Amino acid sequence: MTATLNPPAPLLQVENLVVEFPGRRGTLRALDGVSFSIAPGEILGMVGESGAGKSLTGAAVIGLLEPPGRIAGGRILLHGERIDDLPPERLRRIRGKRIGAIFQDPLTSLNPLYTVGRQLVETIQTHLPLNAAQARERAIELLRDTGIPAPEQRIDHHPHQFSGGMRQRVVIALALAAEPELIVADEPTTALDVSIQAQIIGLLRTVCRQRGAAVLLITHDMGVIAETCDRVAVMYAGRVAEIGPVASVIHRPAHPYTAGLMACIPDMVRDPRERLNQIDGAMPRLDAIPGGCAYHPRCPHAGDDARCTTQRPALVAAGATQAACWRHDVRWGTST
Repeated sequence: MTATLNPPAPLLQVENLVVEFPGRRGTLRALDGVSFSIAPGEILGMVGESGAGKSLTGAAVIGLLEPPGRIAGGRILLHGERIDDLPPERLRRIRGKRIGAIFQDPLTSLNPLYTVGRQLVETIQTHLPLNAAQARERAIELLRDTGIPAPEQRIDHHPHQFSGGMRQRVVIALALAAEPELIVADEPTTALDVSIQAQIIGLLRTVCRQRGAAVLLITHDMGVIAETCDRVAVMYAGRVAEIGPVASVIHRPAHPYTAGLMACIPDMVRDPRERLNQIDGAMPRLDAIPGGCAYHPRCPHAGDDARCTTQRPALVAAGATQAACWRHDVRWGTST
């Protein structure tokens, strides 16, 4: 009799996360009950249009919400330890040691006045018990692992002496410097050309799998998701519309919004003169989130079920995925 293998315990758990922005005219709810988990060594992609709440989710996990933004509900747990309510100094130590971050523009992560070596060595010595010589050796090793040529020489160069792709490699090395358990990568390839994008994504996947780190990869590019991730969470209006294995979400979407996103991707096999699909309308403003399913004003199928406009659907099992749709039993395909 074959023993059943238990899945690994989640490294990151986000449970019913609510993020609000108080203002003079009231409080705006930017994230409304977001839940997901990531296992060690797993890459979870988070995709959606601008304003869906992707980057805000990453900022909440890292503990870098811009004031007056605040976590107003839910929990964030790292290896079962709650981290969303920690004092700022303790959270800062966790952010440097156990959580690494990669942002869209590497120049926002690198100090232009210091060599990349100095920045790497300072980060390493802050979180690991190494002397200066050992930290420098580790910094050179990280630069080598992330594909920087001649790292023994380049370690003493300043950020402006690197190309955009090489700067992003340095940022990945910086994120890995303290051997984090979790990496939050927010649009790490958006500013790079296509060939460099592929290299950076391959690098991120390789180093994280080798080190067993969990990754939250935030992007608007479904191609990057398909090439990189194990699972994907589709965000809409501060909520998770669908979440599940990449292949299932892409090829058998259970939410009309997911199907709409997939239909917007050009198909090189079809007639190149064929018109591109689009999702009519726009993401709702935070002060105008519609009742019921937030997607219903843009959904061509909302009239098929009265609940779409009056009741908010919860995430429920929909085959291999989970979807927040009253008609999740319909397989929309990618032509919706």
